Amino acid sequence: MTALNPAAHTIPETEELEPKAKAPKAGEASIALRQKSVWATILAAIIAILWTIPTIGLLITSFRPAADIRRSGWWTFWQDPAFTLDNYDQALFSGTTNLASYFVNSLVITIPAVVIPISIACMAAYAFAWIDFRGSRAIFVLIFALQIVPLQVTLVPLLTLFVDAGLAGTFWPIWIAHSIFALPLAIYLLHNFMSELPKELMEAARVDGAGHLTIFLRIMLPLMVPAIAAFAIFQFLWVWNDLLVGLTFGASPDVAPLTVRVADLAGNRGSQWHLLSAGAFISMIVPLMVFLGFQRFFVRGLLAGSVKG
Repeated sequence: MTALNPAAHTIPETEELEPKAKAPKAGEASIALRQKSVWATILAAIIAILWTIPTIGLLITSFRPAADIRRSGWWTFWQDPAFTLDNYDQALFSGTTNLASYFVNSLVITIPAVVIPISIACMAAYAFAWIDFRGSRAIFVLIFALQIVPLQVTLVPLLTLFVDAGLAGTFWPIWIAHSIFALPLAIYLLHNFMSELPKELMEAARVDGAGHLTIFLRIMLPLMVPAIAAFAIFQFLWVWNDLLVGLTFGASPDVAPLTVRVADLAGNRGSQWHLLSAGAFISMIVPLMVFLGFQRFFVRGLLAGSVKG
């Protein structure tokens, strides 16, 4: 019989001295993720509270009497609460402010300034995405490059053109200005969404004898509703809150938007805080309603086309 080799049955020193690393358990990983989520939630809540404090202060100030506003800050409201609706009544219907008519002007400005660029951008995006014509890529790149043109450098040339055309004092300069400023971004966003749609859908429609008009109206537009809604909300908020374009092309009281009049309520020395706070909150009502009411469409439109499949 052969002798057994004792060295063959010994355990290497490295295996004895270096224990195997244990993999983290699934429970420990989930606990760590939950802790991170809790801290992220707390941080988000703190930021939301700090962000909302000025709005709360503005709301409280809009309901305080003018004498109380001049005497103390809104944070002292709880010491001697006093409510009044005179600020809103005076801001909306007083002859010196008359925000009700400016509110109507803002609606008249905003709705066409949203519909016009979206209507043009949908057709242009379809042409760039699905119609092959000479120079389409160069024209699309040129339109995309127009986004870098500063808004401020175009105001004086446009104002000169509108005055020479006899459009001064009407809503047309504001509609046209907002539309041309919005078109590059609208065409770019809608083109990116439309180009992600499956080609098989287009080929099947063409096999069935559908032309470009039928495909655009019956296939593309229903599929583009989330993207159109997202840009419509964005454009509505932008136009409603705009001051520069309205101040440049809407100097006449007959066409001036609400933001122009609210800015005037502060006065040269800021002495009309009771009217300014009420007017500012009046101008915030419609954007808040639009955003909160259509928020789900806004989120769906931003995510549309970002993931294939």
